[in-house]
Amino acid sequence: MTQTIVDIRDLYVQYRTFDGQAKVLNGVNLTVKKGEKVSIVGETACGKTTTVKSILRILAPQASIPRGEILFNGSDVLKMGYSELNKLRSSGASMIFQDPTMSLNPVFTIGEQMEAVIRYSGQSGVEQKSVRHELAVKALEETAMPDPERILQSYPFQLSGGMRQRVCIALSLATPRDLVIADEPTTNLDVTIQDQVLKILKQRVEAKGCSLILITHSFGVARETTDRIYVMYAGNMVETAPTQELFREPLHPYSRALMSCIPRLSGGGMAEGIPGRLSNYHNPPKGCRFAPRCPEAMPRCHEEKPESIDVGREHQVACFLYDKDGGK
Repeated sequence: MTQTIVDIRDLYVQYRTFDGQAKVLNGVNLTVKKGEKVSIVGETACGKTTTVKSILRILAPQASIPRGEILFNGSDVLKMGYSELNKLRSSGASMIFQDPTMSLNPVFTIGEQMEAVIRYSGQSGVEQKSVRHELAVKALEETAMPDPERILQSYPFQLSGGMRQRVCIALSLATPRDLVIADEPTTNLDVTIQDQVLKILKQRVEAKGCSLILITHSFGVARETTDRIYVMYAGNMVETAPTQELFREPLHPYSRALMSCIPRLSGGGMAEGIPGRLSNYHNPPKGCRFAPRCPEAMPRCHEEKPESIDVGREHQVACFLYDKDGGK
C-alpha cells in the first residue's frame, strides 16, 4: 500500500479581521501519496495558499484553526512542538513561493543562502563547508542553471526572475524532502520561461522521488504537471479526480464552468467568465458556497453543505446532483 505523506481532514481556518471572523477554509480534505504530484486549481482567494501554508504552520498570526487535522507522515502537525516543526520545515517539506524576489534575502549571496539551508537540513556530513558547497553546485546544475559557481557568488538582484525561481527550486530540492509545495511558481515569469521552470520542477521532483503539491489557476499547467487535481471553490474542495479522468468528465458545475473559460485554439468565439463573484467569507452562504453562482442550484443547495460523493474511478465530487436521492 502506497504511503500517505499528507492527510488533511475536515480542516477549518479563520482569519481575524476588522469586520469579524473571515471563515476561509470550510472543512477541507486532501491527501497526497508518496511520489504523487497533485495540483489545487481555483480562482484567486479561494483558499489554496491557506491550505498549503497550514501544512507547514506558517499562517499569518491572525489566523486560527478551530477544527481539523493535518497529518504529515502520520504525525499531527497541529500538535507538534517547536523541535518537531523545525524538523518538518528543514527536512520534511519545502515550499516554493510565488515571488522569488521576496523568497531570497537580498543581503546574502545565493551561495550563503543555499549552504545555510543545507547545513540545517539535518543531513549527515553537511558540517563541512566543502560538502555544502558541492551539494549547492549540484542542486543548481540539476535545475539547468548556467555557471553555478558564478551564481553562488551572486546576489539575488543580479539574477533574472527565471533564474531566481530556479534557485528557489534548487533550494527546495538541495537535500532530501518528502514533499515540495509550489505556490504559483511561475506567476511573474514570461510564458516561455514559465514552461521551462515547470518542466524543471516536474523533472526534479520525479528524479528525487518526492511528492508535489502545485497551486495554479491554470488547468493547462495542472494537466501537464500533475497526476491528480483538486478543484477548490471558496474554501471547499468541490471535486477531485485523476487528471485525465477530470478532463474526460468534469462533474461539478464549477469545474465545468472553469473549463469553459479556457480559450480554445479551434476558435468558437471568446471564452466567457463565470457570472457573480466569490462568497463573502465573513458571511458565507449557509449551504453550498457555489450555489449563488450555480446555474443548476436547487433549493437544497442553499440550505445544506454537500458532502463529497465517490462516483468511481477515484473520482469524488461534492454536489447534490450526484446524490443517491437525486438532489431532492
